[in-house]
Amino acid sequence: MEKESRIEHQYTIAFYNVENLFDIKDNGFTHDNDFLPHAAKRWTKKRYENKLYKLSDVISKIGFNNLKKPPTIIGIAEAENKKVLLDLINTENLKNYNYDIVHYDSKDERGIDVGFIYNKDEFELEYSKPFSIYLEKEDGIQDFTRDILWVSGKLNGEFMHCIVNHWPSRRDGQEESSLNRIAASQKVLEIIGLINENESNPKIIVMGDFNDNPNNESVKMLTEKGQLFNPMKTLVSYARGTQNHNFRWNVFDQILFSTNFFETDNSSLKFEFANIFDEKFLTQYHGKFKGQPFRTYVGKKYKGGFSDHFPVYIQLSKMNS
Repeated sequence: MEKESRIEHQYTIAFYNVENLFDIKDNGFTHDNDFLPHAAKRWTKKRYENKLYKLSDVISKIGFNNLKKPPTIIGIAEAENKKVLLDLINTENLKNYNYDIVHYDSKDERGIDVGFIYNKDEFELEYSKPFSIYLEKEDGIQDFTRDILWVSGKLNGEFMHCIVNHWPSRRDGQEESSLNRIAASQKVLEIIGLINENESNPKIIVMGDFNDNPNNESVKMLTEKGQLFNPMKTLVSYARGTQNHNFRWNVFDQILFSTNFFETDNSSLKFEFANIFDEKFLTQYHGKFKGQPFRTYVGKKYKGGFSDHFPVYIQLSKMNS
C-alpha cells in the first residue's frame, strides 16, 4: 500500500510599526499638519512615494529567505488612513501578491491607526471589529488613542483570531504612562474573553507595538491572565531589539499567541520560530547610531529611511495530505 504523501505549508505572520505613514493631504479633524508639503518637514509626494517603496520592499522580504514568499498576514501600526494602506499594497513590490486590508479610523489625536494586511489566496477574512480604549488625562478629560483591531478568519482552513495593537506611548515617562498600557492590556484580555465565550480552545495571535517590553506588567498580563505564549521574551538582549531609545534596545514590537500553536498534531497550524527582521539594509550604516533602525525623519530632518522600528515575525506550518 502506498504511503499517503503529505505537503507542509508554511506561513509568515508579521508586525511592523511603519513610523508615520501619512499621505500628503490635510485632514481637518486630526493633528497631521507636520506631514504636509508646506510644513517644516516638507512631506512631499516624492518623499511619500519613496517611503511606500521602502516599506513595501521590507514587507516583501520578511520571511522570504525561508519560504520564497512574503508574509501572509502583516499587522501595521502608524498608518494614517485606508488610502495609505491601499497605496502600500499597490506598490510594485507587493501588487502581485493579492493583498487586501482591514482598517478602521480611530479617534487618535494624530490620526494614526493600526491596520491589517492579508493575502487573500491564503487567509479568508470572516470578521473584524475595532475596540477603543478609554483613557483619561489628569484633568479628567477623555484622552484618545489608537483602537485595537480584532480580525478573524481562516488560514489553510483553520479558524484563528488576530488582535492588532499600538499601545499608548511612554512620551510622558514610563511610570507616568504605565496605567494607560495596562488599560490597553485589559482591553485585549476582554477581547480574548469574548472569543473564549464563543469558542473552545480558540487559536489567537496578539501582535503590536506595546510600548512596553516583555517583562513589563502590561505585557506579562497577556501571558499570565490571557494564557498566551510570548516568544519575544528570548529575543531581548543588550545588543538587539526592535526599537532603540537613548542607545538602549527595547523589544516593544511583539507577537504572542495561544499555546495551542504548540500542538503536536501535524494537521493543525503550529509555531516554528519567532524573530526580529533586522537585516543590515534596514539599519544606519555609519556614525554613532550605527546598527539602529534607519528612520524617515530625525526630528524635522529628513533622512529618507524606513522606520524607527524593525518588524517582527513568526513562522507557522501545517501538514496537508
